[in-house]
Amino acid sequence: MIFRMEPFLRLTLYPFYIGRRYRCNICNSSLRKFVRQGDDLLCPVCGSLPRTRRLWELLNSEYFGDNKKVLDFSPSRSLYRKLKKYPGIHYFSTDRSGDFISDFQYDITNIDVGTATFDFIICYHILEHVIDDRRAMHELFRVLKDDGICIIQTPFKEGEIYENWSVKTDDERLVHFGQRDHVRIYAVDGFRTRLSDAGFHVLIRKFEAPEGNKHGFSSDETVLVCTKPRL
Repeated sequence: MIFRMEPFLRLTLYPFYIGRRYRCNICNSSLRKFVRQGDDLLCPVCGSLPRTRRLWELLNSEYFGDNKKVLDFSPSRSLYRKLKKYPGIHYFSTDRSGDFISDFQYDITNIDVGTATFDFIICYHILEHVIDDRRAMHELFRVLKDDGICIIQTPFKEGEIYENWSVKTDDERLVHFGQRDHVRIYAVDGFRTRLSDAGFHVLIRKFEAPEGNKHGFSSDETVLVCTKPRL
């Protein structure tokens, strides 16, 4: 019920933020400012985060085409609503937590679909929650079609991946990993190695916010584009 009412409730905020300086590229609202929440700039109308708006720009401008079968893990509500209406794709959203809108409840370590099912997979801020991340990576590789793409992002740190299996409680995870439901912090190079071990060709893409930052993007963002090579 709350999910269904959210767009209408957010529209009541729009008059307080309407302007010409910024624009949300997901809901196309013109804004005088975004809502600051910590280091993030939220759209007051659709609730999109900077990483969501960057993801949408990439999907819409570079990756999506006709007849793509797309799997999206725990999508943001703003992007879910956008992609459900996107022409030319068959959109499958999945979430096991109940915190996101979804049509399926796949276990990422044992995805209940056949091999080579999807053309494109979105796996944003998921794998840092998964204990057996290597098995999850192999499952992503398995369900992707040849030449298919899986686009992945997590929080990153410098140096090496940090895991500590003596950390058991939510409070300990908050201290060690920065969030109560995280089980590691990835480093880009180590993450790429694990994805390569699963069979992917990995391209690391780095982004900076453009001058003016009209869409409220993050100032420093890394996205891993993983392709399943044709054998």
